This record gives sequence, C-alpha cells and structure tokens, in this order.
Amino acid sequence: MTTIILKPHKEESVLRFHPWVFSGAIARIVLDASHAASAPEEGEWVRVESAAHEVLGIGHWQVGSIAVRLITFGTDKIPDGFWQERIQAAYTMRERLGLIRKDNTIYRLVHGEGDMLPGLVIDVYGRTAVMQAHSVGMHRCRQEIADAVVQAVPEVEAVYYKSDDTLPHKADIREPKTGYLIGEATEGEYWAKENGLEVRIDWLTGQKTGFFIDQRENRALVERYATGKDVLNMFCYTGGFSLYALRGGARAVHSVDVSQKAIDLVNANVARNFPEAQNHQAATADAFDYLSTQREQGKQFDLIILDPPAFAKHRDAIKNALRGYQRINAKAIEMIRPGGVLFTFSCSQAVDKEMFRLAVFSAAAQTRRKVRILHQLHQPQDHPINIYHPEGEYLKGLVLYVE
Repeated sequence: MTTIILKPHKEESVLRFHPWVFSGAIARIVLDASHAASAPEEGEWVRVESAAHEVLGIGHWQVGSIAVRLITFGTDKIPDGFWQERIQAAYTMRERLGLIRKDNTIYRLVHGEGDMLPGLVIDVYGRTAVMQAHSVGMHRCRQEIADAVVQAVPEVEAVYYKSDDTLPHKADIREPKTGYLIGEATEGEYWAKENGLEVRIDWLTGQKTGFFIDQRENRALVERYATGKDVLNMFCYTGGFSLYALRGGARAVHSVDVSQKAIDLVNANVARNFPEAQNHQAATADAFDYLSTQREQGKQFDLIILDPPAFAKHRDAIKNALRGYQRINAKAIEMIRPGGVLFTFSCSQAVDKEMFRLAVFSAAAQTRRKVRILHQLHQPQDHPINIYHPEGEYLKGLVLYVE
C-alpha cells in the first residue's frame, strides 16, 4: 500500500480524529512497489503516517486540496466485514431514534463524515436505497457497500447508484455512474412515506437522491404554524413544505418552482394526499420574478418559506451568495402580513451561520420592519455532525416573526 508521510506536527488533527488530510500537510509519498505511475491513482487506498512513522490510519487518495479522506484511524488494515459493521451502526442509530417506522419509510442511512464514512451518502425510500459517492474511493467500493446495505437493512431490496453529479468532474472514471447495483424498483415503489404523508420520489432524474430529507423536522414545524394561514412555499421542488402546510390546516398554499417537472410532482403529491383539496395552487416561475410580480399586485402572505438551492457551492462565490440571500429575504419580509412568519434557509456549506444571519439581518433592516427570531433551525438526526468534523454542519434556518 502507498504510504503518505506527513510533515512534522501535521498529524495533530488526525490524532483528534479529523478525517481529512490536506495536500499541504504532506511531506512525501512512498509509492507501493507495484506502481508504474509517479503518483497514487485517485481513489486507491493509502496508509497515512506521521513524520515519526506512526501509523495514523488509512483512507482514499484523491486529487485536490483534500488529499486523503480517512476511513479508519490507528490501523493500516480494513477489517473483515467493515462495510457491513459501519452501515449496521448507522442503521441502528436511526432505528433507536425512532426514524424507521411504518409511517416514515424515508430517511438518510449514511451521512458521509457524520457516519464516519466520508464521501458516501445513502438515502432510503421504502424498499430502495439510493447511493451517492462524493469521492472516487467510495465509487470504487460501490458494490461492496451495496451488498452491505441489503445485509444490514432488512427493508431494503434494491440499491440504486446515482453519482453523475457528485463525483469529481476531472476524475477519469469509465465505469457507469448510475444504475441499479442490486434489484430494481417497480413503478409503485417510487412512493414512500414521511411522517404519514406519501411522496413520489424521482431518484432516476430528480435532484440529489430525489428528495430533500434534511428538512423533515422543519417541515413538521411549518405544519404547526400553518393553521388558517395563507402560505407561500418558494423553491418548493416536490412540495414537501406544502404538504405539511395543507395537513396543518392552511387556508391556502401556493407552491412555486422554476422547474415545470418539479411542479408536476408537487401536484401529484398533493393529489395523492389531499384529493379533495381546493386550496392549493402551483406556479412555474423564477423566485425573484414571482415575488416582484406578487408585490406589485399588492399580494401578502401569513407564512412564507424560502428554501433555495445552494447560492454558494464554494468559497469564491460567498459574496454573491450573501447578496442573493439578502435580496430574496428582503422581498419576502416585505410581503408578509403584520404578525406573519418567515421560514428561511441556507444549505450552502461555504456560508456559515453567522454569515447567513447577517444577510437576513441586513434584509430585515432594509425593510425597516420589526423582526424577531423564534427558532434557529438545522439539519435533523439522520444528518448527524461528527463532533471531530464540525464542517459537517451545513443546513441553517431561521424562523422570524414579522410585525
């Protein structure tokens, strides 16, 4: 196995169980004798050692600023049954937290570093697990992982692999990045349940793995606030927040997304759960344009939900992202009736809590309305944050009361 030797004192973060080794921490690389190339192959297993040749762990080599994602610590071997043991531990945690129930068959099974499997995401929808690799190393191990999933999770009989958009673009990967690794779902199995609500999941062509599971608890909070309210759900995707608002007794719910395909799924989800509902409207429109038009028409709402896609996917885009968050939040705050509520979110990992809060503060100040924070929201239990890897905290939300 190729050995990565760190510079003096650069082992300290690894000894604190941080799973990333940065390229700048590497002193030299001792290639395995079988290597014909002058550098490790992306995705291969490598051993990491301190400058004093203490074995720190093994992980997957990758090209970029994060050079190694560590999978184990203090050993240079992957034990037999490793994948099944780690996935079983992840499943057991979700089971003990009460997330796996007949009325809740949607949950995240593996959340990368949060489950000590960096570079791997697995979401479960009923009988089907959808797997995404964010590193070439996890891509190489995909079949072993899929086999471990069906062994560890009693409900799962099919594993779909969907990594076209998550694997490094420059990686030379010639094997398929999508397709079933085990089994196959039938048409009726694209429906799954979240807290008793039925949702159609499009893992074949939809965003991410097909549904944004990380908003489950926040959607339940919207249900509590929605009674008798005029609700606007911006960036609605497949309408998760809209379904909870309807079940909460909203007077009217408006769902808006720029994608017609998403709006079609919203309408299908509403029809499935509330076939007699007359209080839901869906519109295909750009969020900024829609809010501007509605404001010009004097429209106001009691409850608005802003859950946009990541405005900043890397640090170079932070300044523009913060301007975007300020602009969209100001438009929303202007349109809330006195005594109304705004749920606003950022899923941009590059934008931390303080940055996001400052952007929302600036938006509120721009409108000159009295605004108070009711809740500070984050990702749910099945998206855990490894205490040694605080970078895993990405979802930020505020619930605001607007006078």
